[in-house]
Amino acid sequence: MSPVTREKRILETLVTLADTLVDDFDVASLFDDLVQRCTTVIDAADVGIVLGDSHGELMMMAASSPRLLSAEEIQLSKNSGPCIDAIHSGQVIRAGSLDEIAQRWPAFATVMRGSGYHSLHTVPLRLRSTVLGAMNFFRDSDGELGNSDAQVAHAIADIAAIGLMQERSVRESAIARKQLEHALASRIVVEQAKGIVSNSYDVTMEVAWALLRQRARSHQARVTDVARGVINGAIKI
Repeated sequence: MSPVTREKRILETLVTLADTLVDDFDVASLFDDLVQRCTTVIDAADVGIVLGDSHGELMMMAASSPRLLSAEEIQLSKNSGPCIDAIHSGQVIRAGSLDEIAQRWPAFATVMRGSGYHSLHTVPLRLRSTVLGAMNFFRDSDGELGNSDAQVAHAIADIAAIGLMQERSVRESAIARKQLEHALASRIVVEQAKGIVSNSYDVTMEVAWALLRQRARSHQARVTDVARGVINGAIKI
C-alpha cells in the first residue's frame, strides 16, 4: 500500500469515528467496521475489541476474523492476558514474541501459537481515568508494532473511547428521561385518585392519600396500581 493510500484510509477511519461524536450510531456496527478498517491501516493481521458492561463484565464486541476468537475468549475465560492487563491498568501492553507472551500469559500463549500469531499490541479504550475496554492488535510476525502504527492505533482507540462514552451518556440520559416521565405520569394518576377519594368520602387530600396507601399496603400492591383502579372504578376505598 502506498503512503498516500494509507494516509487516506487512516483519515477515512478517523472521520468515521468522529461522526459518532455528533450522530446517533450503533456501537456493534461501528466496531465491526472499525476492526476491519484497522487491519488495512495498521500492521496487524487481526484486530479485536473487548468492552466492559455497566456491571464490569467483559465481553467480546468485535473481531476482524474468526481466527482470533479463541485468543480473545481464552483471556475472558481465564481472566488473564494482555487485554485484561490493559483494562485493569489503563496502560498499553506490548509483547514482541511468543516467548515473551508465554512468560506472561502461558495459557493465552498456547492459543496464540495455535492461531498463528507471534506478537501483539493492546491499547486500552480509556477516557481520562475511565477504562471502557481494549483494542487488541494481533500480528503474524515477531516484533513490536512500529511507532507510526502505534500512534495511529492509539489515536483510533482514543476517539473510539470518546464516542463510546458519548453513546453511553446519551443512552443513560434517555433512560433517566423515561424514568422521569414515568414518575410524573404516576404522580398524575395518584393525584387524580386522591381527588376522587376526597370527593367521594368528603375528606381532605391528606386523608385520601393515607387511604390509598393503606389500601396498597393491605393488598401488597403499588399505590399507582391502586390509584388506577380507583380511577377506572375497579377499586373502592
